Amino acid sequence: MKVLVPVKRVVDYNVKVRVKSDGTGVDIANVKMSMNPFDEIAIEEAVRLKEKGVVTEVIAVSCGVTQCQETLRTAMAIGADRAILVEVPADLDLQPLAVAKLLKALVDKEQPGLVILGKQAIDDDCNQTGQMLAALTGMPQGTFANKVEVLDGMVSVTREVDGGLETVKLSLPAVITTDLRLNEPRYVTLPNIMKAKKKQLEVFKPADLGVDVSPRLKTLKVEEPPKRGAGIKVADVAALVDKLKNEAKVIQ
Repeated sequence: MKVLVPVKRVVDYNVKVRVKSDGTGVDIANVKMSMNPFDEIAIEEAVRLKEKGVVTEVIAVSCGVTQCQETLRTAMAIGADRAILVEVPADLDLQPLAVAKLLKALVDKEQPGLVILGKQAIDDDCNQTGQMLAALTGMPQGTFANKVEVLDGMVSVTREVDGGLETVKLSLPAVITTDLRLNEPRYVTLPNIMKAKKKQLEVFKPADLGVDVSPRLKTLKVEEPPKRGAGIKVADVAALVDKLKNEAKVIQ
């Protein structure tokens, strides 16, 4: 059984993001980039399934600029067998629906038994691509997984809900999105980095897959969040209640 794992190149989670002075987006010039942390978890889970013998091949996929090849090499160093890059121009705003359509075309081409994605990317926090892909392909989906088990042509996905844990069983092929508690990604060693350089990496254009990736949404403006105001001290509970009621408007 093949497993397809989409991975996204994002601004490293340790970097403080800066908004461009003209408000058109986030400044990523000379900024450290890395694999989306949720996607690292997805790759790790796919590799663990392969190590258990229930998966035969792990294919990493990325949609983006040429530099996404570095992210794919990292995925192959973790344990993916080969990689596919769908290359798009740097000035194109690749939105979740377009990514889902590209992944759907690759699913049709590769026929994987499982697609494992991070639940969201830390740059836009959309949390949409996995669900959109499931809708486009007609596959069952298990989202926010913190435990995955494959057995007898089914996949069991356990997820956290407000009341505790919820377990769903899905028929294969299926789409799974990963949560933080699913696993701890392994450390990438130098020998595996060297091996990854020799693994197969295919490059396609959206047109090769017959997919229109034109943006459907327009970003009007990007702004920094408002700075937090200084705190104040109040003399007693009555003064606190008065401020909550009349200034903060949190009490009616």
